[in-house]
Amino acid sequence: MLTRRAALMGAALVAASPYVLKTSVAAEEVMDTSGAAPVDLSAMTRRKVKLVAPPFVHDHEQVATVGPQIVEFEMKIIEKEMQVDEDAWIQAMTFNGSVPGPLMVVHEGDYVELTLFNPPENMMQHNIDFHAATGALGGGSLTLVNPGEKAVLRFKATRPGVFVYHCAPGGPMIPWHVVSGMSGAIMVLPRDGLKDHLGQPVSYDRVYYVGENDFYIPRGEDGAYKRFTDAGESYPDTLEVMNRLIPSHVVFNGRVGALTGTNALTAEQGEAVLFIHSQANRDSRPHLIGGHGDLVWETGKFNNAPERDLETWFIRGGSAGAALYTFLQPGVYAYVNHNLIEAVNLGATAHVIVGGDWNNDLMEQVVAPVEYDVAHEGRTALP
Repeated sequence: MLTRRAALMGAALVAASPYVLKTSVAAEEVMDTSGAAPVDLSAMTRRKVKLVAPPFVHDHEQVATVGPQIVEFEMKIIEKEMQVDEDAWIQAMTFNGSVPGPLMVVHEGDYVELTLFNPPENMMQHNIDFHAATGALGGGSLTLVNPGEKAVLRFKATRPGVFVYHCAPGGPMIPWHVVSGMSGAIMVLPRDGLKDHLGQPVSYDRVYYVGENDFYIPRGEDGAYKRFTDAGESYPDTLEVMNRLIPSHVVFNGRVGALTGTNALTAEQGEAVLFIHSQANRDSRPHLIGGHGDLVWETGKFNNAPERDLETWFIRGGSAGAALYTFLQPGVYAYVNHNLIEAVNLGATAHVIVGGDWNNDLMEQVVAPVEYDVAHEGRTALP
């Protein structure tokens, strides 16, 4: 539990910074749960899970084969410079060193027990707000840690779905930390697995986590993107760009090209792929060019029946959604934010390379491109 003393120390740390003029979460906002009766979970099974960096997801069961467990995770907050594009860098704040932070997977009724580390080499206070949790600012009031501190939070996963988590240390620090990379997602599966619109069981062969981020990187007088020595130095100029609400970059998984080229996602013809998509700050419109959302939990909540056959779906800022698609044709598919300016010009594009055999019944090139007679709009090649 975070004590009043620790909160005061954190406020003093932030107030002492020449770059941050307003404190983080005030001491009186920090929850004191010392008087509450402890919950006896001593008879429950514990399972420790090692998180992996997105777009990949740690091993998990789609249908629970045992009763509710305490699922233990560890995450370290890492402040570091990250390259966003060939000419752009950001002083990132991250969960576990990746943007977005790792996807956690549990089942409804499980307890999530997270140990959150803030290493001593960091500059800032941090915490974590789980949209999947109930109480205490989503855990934010109980996880506010100064550099060199750790905290352990446990909450019961009572609502199935995919949910955002993010850093929310208070005041102007909240948007800055989020748009500096501090967000991720957690998936709470129903114990008996996912269901389609008819209530029938469905499963996935692969799952990928696409975290979308909007970055606000300042430019210098020469027009080049500025580069800073640490997060504190970047704050005033970044805040000015942030408050204009016009991102310099909108990217998947931390940088332009993070999920294209040699980093492209892969699948095989006939495989059902579950795409988890989160955006902690702005609205987004995922679209799979050449495919569809067979089943889409647009709001990300598995108690609700999925929509079917969507061309584009909507992810509200501060939420996560899930879409299931079975690939029917081989080739390269583009998974984009269908604000095409953001997809093409700002970076919100991923590729999925699918292996298999082409099916002409689904699509066929009847005539290859040839010159035609403009006067008659024909397809006969000109002499």
